[in-house]
Formats: sequence, C-alpha cells, structure tokens
Amino acid sequence: MTDTFKGVLPLRPVGSTGLQVTPLCVGCAPLGNMPETFAYGVQEEQALATVRAIFAGPINFLDTAASYGDGESERRIGQVLRELGGVPAGYVLATKADRDLTTGDFSGKQMRKSVERSLRLLGLDRLPLVYLHDPEHITFEDAMQPGGPVEILQRCKEEGLIEHLGVAGGPIDLMTRFVETDLFEVAISHNRYTLLEREADPFWDFCQQHNVSAMNAAPYGSGILAKGPSAYPRYMYGAAPEAMLKQATAMEAACKRYEIPLAAAALQFSLHDQRITSTIIGMSKPERLNETIQLAQYSIPAQLWEELEAIYHA
Repeated sequence: MTDTFKGVLPLRPVGSTGLQVTPLCVGCAPLGNMPETFAYGVQEEQALATVRAIFAGPINFLDTAASYGDGESERRIGQVLRELGGVPAGYVLATKADRDLTTGDFSGKQMRKSVERSLRLLGLDRLPLVYLHDPEHITFEDAMQPGGPVEILQRCKEEGLIEHLGVAGGPIDLMTRFVETDLFEVAISHNRYTLLEREADPFWDFCQQHNVSAMNAAPYGSGILAKGPSAYPRYMYGAAPEAMLKQATAMEAACKRYEIPLAAAALQFSLHDQRITSTIIGMSKPERLNETIQLAQYSIPAQLWEELEAIYHA
C-alpha cells in the first residue's frame, strides 16, 4: 500500500469484527455499468483500471453487491483479484447478498445462491463481510422467519462462507429493527445522511448502542453534491425536489465564497462524524481515488459549516 497518504487515512476498527478499515471506502456500484441508476455507463477496461488502482492505493476498503450490474461489478473485481492472486494483504472487500433481480425471489434459498455466485464471480472461498441487501423488498417478518434470508446467511457464516454479517438498506425504521436483533455486526445507510438529508442521524446513535459498526454510503446524494445541482439535479438516483435544488444551489454558492469545493464539504460532513466508521464513495475512474483523498484534506473554516447548517435548517 502506498505511503503517499500515510497518516491521512488511519485504520479504524469495524466494531468487534477484528477488521481494520480506512475512513474512506470505495463504492463499486458504478463499476457494474449501471446507466439506468447513475445516468452514465462504465466500460470494462475503465472499470478494471479503477479496481487495479484501488488495490494499489491507500483506501483499503471496497464495497460491492451481487445486484450491482446483476453480478457485473463482482465479476470485474474478481477478474483483477485473479490477476493479483487474491485480495491483497491489508485490504477488506465487502459484498451484499441480494434478491433475484428477475423474479424478485428473496428467500433463504436465494440468499445462498447469491452468496455462492459472489464467491464464484470474485474467485474467493470466503467472503470477509456480507450484508443482507435492501431488505425493504420484503417484510422484516419474512426476512427473520425460520429458513428465511437472515437465518440462511447466519448458516453461511457458520459454514465459513462468510466471516462477518451486516445489513444494508434504505428505510431507517426498518434498518433499526434489524440492528435491534443484535445479529448483525455492521450496518450501511445510504443517501440519508448528507448535507441535504439527516434522516439517519439517530440511526448512528442506535448502532453505537448495539455495538454495530456504521457505514454511511452516498454522502454526495448520488451525485448532486459532487457535481453540483446545475450539472446533476438528481438525488438518490432520481430527480431532486425543487426545495432541495434550492438548498444545494445555496450551499454551492456558500462554498464558492470560501473557495472550497461543495464536494469537499459534503464528504467531510460524513468523515467528521465519529459515529461513522467509514464513508462509502462510488468511484468509476482511477483518478477519483486521489481526488477523493484531496477533498478529504481541505481545511474548512467553522464559519462555512455554520452557513451550511443555516441553509439546511432554513
């Protein structure tokens, strides 16, 4: 691992798992070539170059899912892992077990199929960290029933196919119910804790109370806080509401007055929250790695944070 940014990305423990990760995590959804979600595609060679750069860089944490490109993200990562002879020492790779994207099947049987496909596509015999993904597509009761998704994932863990188990989803009330079971070691919330949205704020406290390591995904709100509201007027993969666009425009103007990129403030909003173990940033090009680290290093004055908070609460 390069020493270029040594000290900038100190390792943090992932709860009681024994895993150590950087406060930045590379989200690999874009590498699955999902133009319907992100409004842009990523060709294979670009994706492979990005994965190679990740495994040669200072961010030691990658996050993908079975559903990203319906296996394409995992396949591309797996291709690079085969080149490297496996996951390089010191890096942590997480994936997610998903429903069948064609039939919608979210049974326990499907969870095992998802885990086995992930192992095959990634070329691994054990997955370090696997999340139950998007459980909002079934009910909590169905997820927790005997022989259901959670029980089968636990069984995969007992069999040594999975080392650690997490849950990753959207609705905070549902995520809270899963964390409350104390069956999960890690939890991901996405798009719900940004400069423009604070729904997940109490969720981080709840995770701490249950010794669950918290990961915040999509601090740019899927792109509006990285590219700016005029260039990318979308939030959570859809058209942003008018009120949110006005807030984002005002925040962008405030950042410009201080000569700070809006993306730097958006990223550091998550990074500075001590309740969050790692912040997951989707990346689609090799150069995004160093660009993201540079955004994390900007010195942001207290006055700007106060202005951004005032805009959010206006």
